[in-house]
Amino acid sequence: MRLGIFTALLFCLVASGTCLAEGPLPAVGAAADTGCGKSPQKVQRLQISKAGTYENYLVDGRWVERNLVKITSSKVILRNSEIRNGGHNAVAVYSDDVLIEGCRIHHLLAGTFAEQKDAHGVTGRPGKLTIRNCEIYLVSGDCLQFDPGRGPWGEVLVENCTFWTGPLPAAGSGFRKGEVPGENAVDTKQLAKNPRSRMILRRCLFYGWKNGPIRNMAAVNLKENVRVSVEDCIFRDNEISFRLRGGSSGRGGALVDISDCAVYRSAVALRIEDGILDLKIRRLGIGAGVLREIRMAGGGAGRGFRLDEKYEAPPVEEVLRVGPASFLRSRKKS
Repeated sequence: MRLGIFTALLFCLVASGTCLAEGPLPAVGAAADTGCGKSPQKVQRLQISKAGTYENYLVDGRWVERNLVKITSSKVILRNSEIRNGGHNAVAVYSDDVLIEGCRIHHLLAGTFAEQKDAHGVTGRPGKLTIRNCEIYLVSGDCLQFDPGRGPWGEVLVENCTFWTGPLPAAGSGFRKGEVPGENAVDTKQLAKNPRSRMILRRCLFYGWKNGPIRNMAAVNLKENVRVSVEDCIFRDNEISFRLRGGSSGRGGALVDISDCAVYRSAVALRIEDGILDLKIRRLGIGAGVLREIRMAGGGAGRGFRLDEKYEAPPVEEVLRVGPASFLRSRKKS
């Protein structure tokens, strides 16, 4: 029998009432206990078309090539759930005022390592979206991509999330054990004719973005008609940690502000391209294992570029405990 016959489409189940108590979040990255709890609601796909709180789901796509969770209603909270094993995107958001919190999203694999196809963690065309305390990993596309079709999207706030990739522990979909899936943790897309989209990445951890199927594999690939702020984040073990791209075509160029971040064990910390304008980088820590701090490509940095207060970062374990911003404040006091 065809897989689609078994597909469980869950509409409009709203869990009202109080939320589960949550402990404090780590200084950087997601908590260790993201995902569903005991006795989760098990479905293959989840379609959310009414406002409310949707909590404690285990969405196992069994490699179906469709969005595993699709949110089309505003005022939605998707919390404490695990979404896995899909041949397309995990979560697609086409609405306003959405919170995704405490979720574990992984194994979204399309195509093969040799002929990779996009399967993203969270994507869509949100109006206002917050992603908090989520771990997203082992995707063949990007952990976050807005928007593949370059349609209008508004504001995305990302806090205390962990985005990583690495060798697959077992074969899955068209990928073999040991192959590294993925392109970027974050990839931005937007046309110049649309309003400039906005994103904030705050207190996030990015690692493992290397040895994958594409050239210039980067943790964050910030490009086109967007304004992005990256704050208090840690990058380690990447081919490129920041890929920052300008441009004057119909897709425009990114406006990027980076503050209080630290980079470790990366071939390139900053790849600056295409005459990117008004790039501001403040208090960037360069830690052990960074082979090249800055690589200029395709025109490098344009007017308005500033790199202020770069410093030698201490061991990554020390900074992970408190975050780069807090570490710098404590060092100044001492």
